[in-house]
Amino acid sequence: MDILNQINALIQSYLGPAGPVILVAGLGLALVALALPSMLNKRSDPLDKLRAQSRKGAAKADPTKALRTSDYADKLEKYAHFLEPAKAEELSAAKLKMLRAGYRSKNAVRSFHAAQFVLGLSLLAAGVIYTLATKGDAKPDSTSLLMTTLVPGVVGYFLPSYWVERRIQTRREEMINGFPDSLDMMLVCVEAGQSLDQSIIRVSKEIKLGYPALGEEYEIVAQEIKAGKERTQVLKDFGERSGIPDIASFVTTMVQSATFGTSIAEALRVYAGEMRDKRVMRAEEKANVLPTKLTLGTMLFTVPPLLIILIGPSLYGIATTLGGGGVF
Repeated sequence: MDILNQINALIQSYLGPAGPVILVAGLGLALVALALPSMLNKRSDPLDKLRAQSRKGAAKADPTKALRTSDYADKLEKYAHFLEPAKAEELSAAKLKMLRAGYRSKNAVRSFHAAQFVLGLSLLAAGVIYTLATKGDAKPDSTSLLMTTLVPGVVGYFLPSYWVERRIQTRREEMINGFPDSLDMMLVCVEAGQSLDQSIIRVSKEIKLGYPALGEEYEIVAQEIKAGKERTQVLKDFGERSGIPDIASFVTTMVQSATFGTSIAEALRVYAGEMRDKRVMRAEEKANVLPTKLTLGTMLFTVPPLLIILIGPSLYGIATTLGGGGVF
């Protein structure tokens, strides 16, 4: 501790009371400046050269096409090795996470990591500036330094992750709530004589008004089927993309019904009934949990006033008696 105090005193003698903050900020910027060139100076991929040549040829043939392709994705293309995971498994998991959050663009993963990097450094710099502006000549405390410099940087880094998780949870709840209604609508369409593909297209249009996330997923399924993709693979991708066990079970039921040649309408009728019962059970479960959650509030806001009403007069009488020197 004596050595640390001597080092701290030496730094403050040269840089002033805010010397440790300035030193930490300078070291951080120096490390970032040293790390960025090694990350950005990467050997060019031959495939990138082919893409660049093909874009130049397309630009010469059609100048408007070059204007359409020079978008935000191209700006992040040269930082792809820095903003995307190196392993294919991690990259696939990150893309799936972005899909479940509703971000379907090609550069969604790059934008996510770029937002983490920019917000983290920006809030860290803002914390350092705030500390230097508010402390002045006063000696900064180590705890306050951590709270005002490092904490904003950590918050800025994890803020995009929190936003994506909240988006995933919101979309998940929305799809779970609207899935039984979509099955009922699909059953009506199938029983009216439409095929499964036509019923999915109709459901995607109708359900989008009440449940936009679920309608968007159905619309993707409909467009992929229209494009000629195999229906079994489209349904499996739908189940994996949603990440909901009920939808995965529905996909399995539809695939088995198509494989064994059973009636799709009958399978939909049985499964839609099960989903309605399951939604009622979820509502009953939330209702049963509600009294347990209200116990703490009841104890905090009901028991203390009741005790004051019941015991208050007795305590007041005892205090008056002791103050007057009566019994005792």
